[in-house]
Amino acid sequence: MNLSAPYTKPGGSVAQPRERIIAIDALRGFDMFWIAGGREVLLIAVAAFKDPAPPWLAHQFEHSEWIGFTAWDLIMPLFLFVVGAAMPFAFARRLEERQSKGQLYAKIIRRTLILFVLGMAVQGHLLDFNLATLHIFANTLQAIAVGYFITAIVILNLGVAGQLAFAALMLVAYWLILRFVPLGGFPAGALEEHANAALAVDQFVLGRFIDGTNPPYTWVLSGMTFTVSVLMGVFGGELLRSRLSPRGRVGALTAAGLACLAAGWAWDEYGGLPIIKHIWTSSMTLWAGGWCYLLLSLFYLLIDVLGFRRWAFPFVVIGSNALLIYVLWDLKSLNPFPMMSKALSGGLAAHCGSAGPFLLAFTAVALWWMILYYLYRQKVFLRI
Repeated sequence: MNLSAPYTKPGGSVAQPRERIIAIDALRGFDMFWIAGGREVLLIAVAAFKDPAPPWLAHQFEHSEWIGFTAWDLIMPLFLFVVGAAMPFAFARRLEERQSKGQLYAKIIRRTLILFVLGMAVQGHLLDFNLATLHIFANTLQAIAVGYFITAIVILNLGVAGQLAFAALMLVAYWLILRFVPLGGFPAGALEEHANAALAVDQFVLGRFIDGTNPPYTWVLSGMTFTVSVLMGVFGGELLRSRLSPRGRVGALTAAGLACLAAGWAWDEYGGLPIIKHIWTSSMTLWAGGWCYLLLSLFYLLIDVLGFRRWAFPFVVIGSNALLIYVLWDLKSLNPFPMMSKALSGGLAAHCGSAGPFLLAFTAVALWWMILYYLYRQKVFLRI
């Protein structure tokens, strides 16, 4: 792998597998499944046998209040990571098609703008047409837009060594700002829910249109580490494109995952920077990225190396149209599936006792999955 040359053409010492890495689609679909009703299906199913659900399980499906990390906190970092993992393959394909850098930049800008506006529509209340409820920057799609935009520029102009150096610079710079720069009247090093440097930047830049959650998530300054999350996915994608043997790729991904987990833990434990998803701290970025690498390694081993593909097919279907289901499910005013589920199976659910809620939740998921399956069979994929 050429570590110094910018990503300007395919070939060289990097393998260019023509086949699609199914693990990437499956992992993307796995992530979307939990967002679009899978969480409810699992928790309701468990509650049917043990109500309430075990505290440890319920805890893992809730966001950490501030410091700490749960399985549910991994959903958004994994989304950003998988976007990055697909980028080396997408850019190689476009360069093989002889697209110029100018054409690539135009597509990058177009995709960034569409993602940002979709994020405003989904969670920023854009479609309310009411300035009082509008949040300009408050959604995962917008975090992806920022991370994708900066990452795309980086990988088009820097080799892998430069990309690694850039990622390290972003992590360290963000840590230094959070720990040692007083902003917005907050003292240097403040990492409280309503007092930290990232929040001060959001308050200054976004003003009245700031994220409305409590405790607030931060977005503008956190774009530095959003970018690193996407870049970590790029590094995973580059490993999958490398001339390493398939099992060598699994080993490299696993090693990267364990190294990131160790670094994130050490930064939290000894570096004075807790794992806080709300402000996307550098330690959290590494910790979440470590789990992302391990998941990609596991999916790649099972699906693409060992050939166990049937179990992953439902996730592949979801992953092939992940953006569509994300927008449909999260845009509450347009989400028809719970209502359709009640219309189709509500009568039966009323006679199923404790299994009734599970039937309703499962039917909602089955409905949107069948739509995605139809689109998959017709080779209709939403691309931007």
